[in-house]
Amino acid sequence: MRDRQAIQTAGGAGLRERKKARTREAIAATALRLFLESGFEKVSITQIAEEAEISRRTLFTYFPTKEDLVLQLFADHEDEAARAVRARRSGQPPLDALREALLDSLQRRDSNTGLNDSAESLAFYQLVSGTESLAARLTHYTSRGIDALAAALREAAFDPLTARLAAAQVITVMRELADQNHQALAGGTSAADRYPEAARAANHAFDLLRDGLGSLRDSSGQAYS
Repeated sequence: MRDRQAIQTAGGAGLRERKKARTREAIAATALRLFLESGFEKVSITQIAEEAEISRRTLFTYFPTKEDLVLQLFADHEDEAARAVRARRSGQPPLDALREALLDSLQRRDSNTGLNDSAESLAFYQLVSGTESLAARLTHYTSRGIDALAAALREAAFDPLTARLAAAQVITVMRELADQNHQALAGGTSAADRYPEAARAANHAFDLLRDGLGSLRDSSGQAYS
């Protein structure tokens, strides 16, 4: 009897979580539509709540700030690098796992890589890059991504300082690569045409992370001095 009650309780909890996730997605989708139609600064929290048919209080339960309504995409990806490290093959270096994960994301045209030329994805990135408060809030998610990756690297036997420094470099590099891809697509390049350069840039970046800046060479093959 107790086992049946436990199963029912677990099932109810799972249902509630799924319902909350759907509500969260619906609120974010409503907000993003309004922001793209009218501009981030011109849309109020009250307008979003009314359009989503919820109270302001409920909205803030899901999203602490107005900026988070847009940046929830980054929140969904903030532990992605950490998960790649934890899911790596036995004996595989963490950096190799991170490289593979990024190259796979590029091939799938994951919007978080900036290599997605759907109208919605392009409009989203344009909104973020063109709104000062959104760009500023994005640093919060970047910091959380660094925290998550540093924790995973410590689990992989990195000492705390090395884990933190490595995580900061990896997350910063991945964010810059995504920005470069987005800028290329915003300039009219298709995702298909950009892909070879995006993959080359990703491999180059991870070579630098692996070998360090001391490995840099000029066009003639000489070390910089």
